[in-house]
Amino acid sequence: MEIKELLKVLQGKTAPTILTDLINFDNTVSKDDWFSEGFEFFVDEENHLLITYSEDVELLNGLIQFAEAESGGSTYAFWIRDHEAKLDDALIVALGGEGGTHVVAENIKDLFKILTYDVSPMVDDESVSYYKDEDHEASKYSSEYKTWLADNYDISSITNADEIVKKAQEKYQDEYKAWFDKFFQ
Repeated sequence: MEIKELLKVLQGKTAPTILTDLINFDNTVSKDDWFSEGFEFFVDEENHLLITYSEDVELLNGLIQFAEAESGGSTYAFWIRDHEAKLDDALIVALGGEGGTHVVAENIKDLFKILTYDVSPMVDDESVSYYKDEDHEASKYSSEYKTWLADNYDISSITNADEIVKKAQEKYQDEYKAWFDKFFQ
């Protein structure tokens, strides 16, 4: 993905520097394979996934999708609360390709920590989780990504993605669920 494609869907908001830097990393270092399992930048100007939930303008303007979370159609999106202009601090949610939507990170940096765990999320109506079995093979550019993140942003790799998710959900999942559910009343 090119940065100019991302800017089209950001509703006039400034892209976090770490996000544009990672897009550049993806376009140069890992352009032929994953740096984290299932994660791939994309934009959907037509909001095809979101409109399967609702065509309400508040919902469509409240979530900005920017990446696939796994190959089954789940995506990551910024949740725009209170029309915050600074996406660096926006919560990150996962929208399940088969249903379910959950807060996964308190901000983009926490999501990028999750990506160091190098597994796709399992998203369903009830929960989101990151499971890694003992036979898991690292993505082709996982070590380059972890080094890049540590060197450029002083963010270390993690050994448990679900801890980040749990912390974010304890603070924000009820608020997010109440906001999201109002589009289905």
